[in-house]
Amino acid sequence: MFSETITVAERLTPTATTHNASSQEQQAAAAPPRGSSVRRIASIARNAFREAVRDRVLYNLVFFVLLLTGGAIFIGDLSAAQEAKIIVDMSLSAMLLFGVFIAIFVGVGLVYKELERRTVYAIFAKPVGRGEFLVGKYLGLCLTLAVNVLVMGAGVSLALLYVRGGYDPLVLSVWPAIMLIFVELMIVVAVALLFSSFSSPALSALMTFAVFVIGHFSADMKLLAASTGTTGAKILFGALYYLLPNLSHYTVITEAGHGLSPAPAAFAAALLYAFVYIAVLLSASILIFNRRNFK
Repeated sequence: MFSETITVAERLTPTATTHNASSQEQQAAAAPPRGSSVRRIASIARNAFREAVRDRVLYNLVFFVLLLTGGAIFIGDLSAAQEAKIIVDMSLSAMLLFGVFIAIFVGVGLVYKELERRTVYAIFAKPVGRGEFLVGKYLGLCLTLAVNVLVMGAGVSLALLYVRGGYDPLVLSVWPAIMLIFVELMIVVAVALLFSSFSSPALSALMTFAVFVIGHFSADMKLLAASTGTTGAKILFGALYYLLPNLSHYTVITEAGHGLSPAPAAFAAALLYAFVYIAVLLSASILIFNRRNFK
């Protein structure tokens, strides 16, 4: 009896050892890859930033906005006591317009270029999730826009210092408006990334620009939904009002030209609205992109 117990134990020991080794291998295979998710996202963001900076279109647009700022100085010299206002109005409007062009035409190509060059297969062969890829691309383009907006804002400030012959309070009061323009561009980039996750670049650019235009008339959508007589129109305009971003909160160019800054509560509410909306857009982009078949 004793010898039989030893024999059975000896027979079970290799099996248990094999089971333990197999369990350890499964745990090792299920273990998360090395490197944190934040590091992978930061690496993708850096690469996206470098790729966007190499694009000559960005430099041309920044140069053109600075050229418009110089033109505003010349036009301001022709107007009586309106130099600063004209510079602020023209420069911030150009900053918004060309910033939107950068956000749309670069944003819609963030995913498409990787798919066209088939570099996305090499990226996903590494321990990089699709969500990390999208978030990294988004942050890289936002960083590019931040640098461009800072350069343009510095050009506006220098132009104001020139026409005023020294420091003027308007030099600092325009920066909240510049910050809101950058936040609006972040929303536009998120919209472009959402459309590019399932559509072609041309159609994505068209739809993103349509969202940008309609977003600036969001208040009118609400009025149309309330004033129209048909039920279908009310539902349509009401859905557009609540689904599309309300970008009218971020356009304070006219107020900035008069030296007025947005109220702190309104500024904080605009930031909170933008961050929540961007989080929803990125979540939808990741959900769609995860279900996309690249074959």
